[in-house]
Amino acid sequence: MKRWTVVVVVLVSTLLVGARFDPLEAEDDVTLLREAQSLFKPLPSASGTPDIPDLPARVALGRMLFFDPRWTLDGNVSCATCHQPALYGTDALAKSIGVQQRRHRRNSPTVLNAGLNFIQHWSGDRKDLEHQVEQALVGAVSSGHTDAAAALARFEVIQGYAALFQQAFPDEPKAVASANVGKAIAAYERTLLTPAPFDAYLRGDIRAISQVAQNGLRHFIGRGCASCHNGMGVGGHTFQKFGVREEYWKATGVSDLDKGRFEVTKDPADLYVFKVPSLRNVEMTAPYFHDGSIATLDEAVKVMGRVQLGVTLPDTEVAEIVAFLGTLTGPLPAAFATAPVLPPLPKRNGR
Repeated sequence: MKRWTVVVVVLVSTLLVGARFDPLEAEDDVTLLREAQSLFKPLPSASGTPDIPDLPARVALGRMLFFDPRWTLDGNVSCATCHQPALYGTDALAKSIGVQQRRHRRNSPTVLNAGLNFIQHWSGDRKDLEHQVEQALVGAVSSGHTDAAAALARFEVIQGYAALFQQAFPDEPKAVASANVGKAIAAYERTLLTPAPFDAYLRGDIRAISQVAQNGLRHFIGRGCASCHNGMGVGGHTFQKFGVREEYWKATGVSDLDKGRFEVTKDPADLYVFKVPSLRNVEMTAPYFHDGSIATLDEAVKVMGRVQLGVTLPDTEVAEIVAFLGTLTGPLPAAFATAPVLPPLPKRNGR
């Protein structure tokens, strides 16, 4: 009987060790977490700030305007055309197609967590979300209108919008204005936050992401990826040259070169410089880079290793980095997952 007891004890002990408790591994995990906490920050619980308050009436109006195609030239393109909920705020095209089938010259970045970016657009030619929306009112691809008055006239004839604008901007005598369209849509877009498993990890839950993903995080930090992709957005707050170690087009295979921020500043130092994109939800937002030239995330990681770091990343390392990037995917916000009911057009001929 005693012999069987010893056997059982040994067996249970062996199973427990197999299930894992390695003090050195546990210490490594804690060290990694602390290093990650010094480089990244979890998403906030709310989007409002003292300078830009999260006003419900303004957010509700912005949501309607975001999904409404009727203010564009042909009445068939909305913000949601290039920023689709089903595609995590993108359109899955290398380069977006807008009004009258006009093709945008760059890939459409996700609108999710866009409020975290320090500036908007790949070249940084829009200083914030409000500015981006106002310019979209007169964009050749986004609206087709040559002046904001034409877009505003579309809002004014849609029954119900006047009252909604007045509720959102009660202190303004003329609430239907281009600046207010920008403020409303931007207020809505700032609510589109997607907390992910990585946020739980940063708050101290080491088991919120898998061991494989933690290995990927180690590579991500150790290789230097986090020198550009850090902070709350895991990117989105600096400009960097694309192609530090090698011309980017040699790795991506494109022939139509984009000079990036140089086109805005005309400064030779900005040649091939782009805003570093946020990597939140990156596994859901293919294709990749400013020109949508790379179809898959693992290939994008390999290209970044090559052109930014000057290394050929092993396939196992790439797979682990991709596993880490997967922990940046959060559920869609409820107010984005479904489209709102829009105000009706006025009745005609008494009907």
